[in-house]
Amino acid sequence: MKDTKTGTLIISSAAFRHEGTIPSVYTCDGKGINPPLEIDKIPEETQTLAIIMEDPDAPQGTFDHWLLWNISPIYHILENSIPGISGTNGAGKTGYHGPCPPSGSHRYYFSVFALDTKLDLEAGADKKELQEAMKSHILAKGILMGHYQRINKTGKVSLANQEVKLR
Repeated sequence: MKDTKTGTLIISSAAFRHEGTIPSVYTCDGKGINPPLEIDKIPEETQTLAIIMEDPDAPQGTFDHWLLWNISPIYHILENSIPGISGTNGAGKTGYHGPCPPSGSHRYYFSVFALDTKLDLEAGADKKELQEAMKSHILAKGILMGHYQRINKTGKVSLANQEVKLR
């Protein structure tokens, strides 16, 4: 009988710490490329990895920024890379869509899943399809969360209806 307990992956990035600020190069204010990710404690029986990056603070509900699956079980995902199959993000495109909050600070969750199989899912699938395909195949998962808040052209951060000058 298969053990149904889900293990824990340790997710980190050389670009920012857990609960830290995501550098602007990885956002709509910069190059809009994915940050590097490090994955530790990948179970031996892992066949593939999957990533779901989302913003639960988006005004219209959770916004999907990055869906990726069938990634070889690697410990390093390089910056500006596509190591697997891309799904459709909240902008209606495939690939990574960098943080771009309309106002205030938003949280961005990089959830990584170790799976016991390669997913039979076509490129462009949405988050619901990815989650359904992964459902009974998750061996372990981990989360890295970063914050991002846009800085306007005057060098001020928008805080709801206030602006604060940055040094």
